[in-house]
Amino acid sequence: MPERRYVIPTFQRDYEWTEEGQWRLLFDDLTVVTERLSDAREQALAAGKPVAKADASVTPHFLGAVVCDQLPSAAGGLDVRAVIDGQQRLTTLQLLVRGVLDVLIELDSKRVHQVRNLIENPEWMIHEDHDRHKLWPRRKDRDVWPIAMADTAPTGGDHLYLKARRFFANSTRTLADDGGDTVNALVDALLDLFKLVVIDLEDNDDAQVIFEVLNGRQTPLTAADLVKNLLFLRGEFADEQELEKLYDLYWSQFDEDWWKQTVGVGHAARGRRDVLLSSWLTAVTGDEANVGHLYKEVRSYLDRTERSTTDVLRELHRYALAYRAITGHGDPVPPALARPYRRIDDLRIQTAVPVLLWLRTIPEAELPAPDHERAVLAMESWIFRRLVVGANTRGYAKFFVTVLRQGRSAHERGEPIAEAIIATLAAGSGQTAWPSDADIQTSFANNRYYGWFSQERLRFILGTIDDRLRQENPHAEPGDFDYQRLQIEHLLPQRWQDHWAVEAKGPAEIELAQQRRGAYVDRIGNLTLVTGSFNASLSNSSWETKRKAIADQSVLQLNRPISSIDGWTEAQIDSRASELAEIVCRVWPKTNETPTS
Repeated sequence: MPERRYVIPTFQRDYEWTEEGQWRLLFDDLTVVTERLSDAREQALAAGKPVAKADASVTPHFLGAVVCDQLPSAAGGLDVRAVIDGQQRLTTLQLLVRGVLDVLIELDSKRVHQVRNLIENPEWMIHEDHDRHKLWPRRKDRDVWPIAMADTAPTGGDHLYLKARRFFANSTRTLADDGGDTVNALVDALLDLFKLVVIDLEDNDDAQVIFEVLNGRQTPLTAADLVKNLLFLRGEFADEQELEKLYDLYWSQFDEDWWKQTVGVGHAARGRRDVLLSSWLTAVTGDEANVGHLYKEVRSYLDRTERSTTDVLRELHRYALAYRAITGHGDPVPPALARPYRRIDDLRIQTAVPVLLWLRTIPEAELPAPDHERAVLAMESWIFRRLVVGANTRGYAKFFVTVLRQGRSAHERGEPIAEAIIATLAAGSGQTAWPSDADIQTSFANNRYYGWFSQERLRFILGTIDDRLRQENPHAEPGDFDYQRLQIEHLLPQRWQDHWAVEAKGPAEIELAQQRRGAYVDRIGNLTLVTGSFNASLSNSSWETKRKAIADQSVLQLNRPISSIDGWTEAQIDSRASELAEIVCRVWPKTNETPTS
């Protein structure tokens, strides 16, 4: 190994390899390579051929890969690398070498110096005691590591480092009983035929991408794990003290199961920790962070800003509190904010999260509560007006970064943040337009909703309308509905032909009337929600029969006006679509006034 110190980040997981799990298999692999080398040499000697040529014919044993990142080091001093991935493997190899070295010392072997070079740096490179060791473990193990690697072998101890050293030394002694040639072959196999691939990350390398390739279908380190290692290593080498305290105060929460749970769907599915980190980075830089390259982007940001570990951890803690709040898992927030937070979170609109988090981290003296509410409610209106007209979500990430930048610029200039955010939302056009009342009316009047929208989103829209009607009706029966558990019902049935004959004369007119009626079936004016008490067998019945079943569903405000209508026609569907559009516009007004939701 070169003159270098490989450092295990302070908060990587415990060393956990064991005799039954990995040590025995590793030494068995070394034994097999040693035997192959010995056999090749014996055959070469018997045939009068050069031993060197025999050595070259032996296939090496590859141990896998270790990924390292460059750390700052003093001019003229040791190169320092952080072991980002592979710390269990690299630590075990060092303990294996130490066990072999124990036996070589006992045998007064001439190979001692050669093998010692694998675990210790030369004297002329040692400026501090820990410079001696080519591997330097995480902080909690630094008392035991010098003992585990010292020439005076410990006679006891339960630490896995000590147990591993004893196991490898005892295993080597067993091989040494076969004589000096076997020991020499073992040392040569260890030096030349036991291969470990070390990948040193450069500035343009992305650790996350490399891990995905190396780990295949295994579970690689997450972006959050990599960023944690990066932050605490930088703190350590900047001589920042009390890392344990910093970890307990600011980072330990991220090791809880809740933060590791996946949110989002499909290719956008990520652990909450990774979502938080990408949202924080977007918020503090004003540039869209790529979760798939988060480690590289955080490293670049830290290099560029030279912010201290303590400062970054404190800021991440504030953003974590904000993230819990907007997802409904933190301290209570005012109802005017809780409702839009819940709606945005329910629909997994992750692209809005950086703006919402940034707003929550601004002191109230700089962003008064009414302005905070106006900004969030305007964002909710922009998102859900676009939802109800079926607008494409492509481009949301870039647009919300624009919103964030305008808010940040206004804040830096001492201007009203809410006004800047609302103005930016209103200035959107084309793929980022904020739909008008007329847009919503047109969409509700003409567009197909059932089969075009997911049933989850349809229940959301209809449930939001019902909830609004409940708020506006002081006489509404009390109730707390989980609208996602309700069923979507067509008032004009999908199979309407049996009881809903069209009124027209002549085959051509009848066909046109049937086509027109068919176009109305899946429009939102023809859709409602029903509870489990609705008799599904009545769905395709005549209106007179079905109206009574709908009347029994009047606990939902959405259904109360319907039960009093004598006939259900295309005109009634148009009228109801217009009424529903008006309610949606009240829920999410496109104005500079605070929406009452």
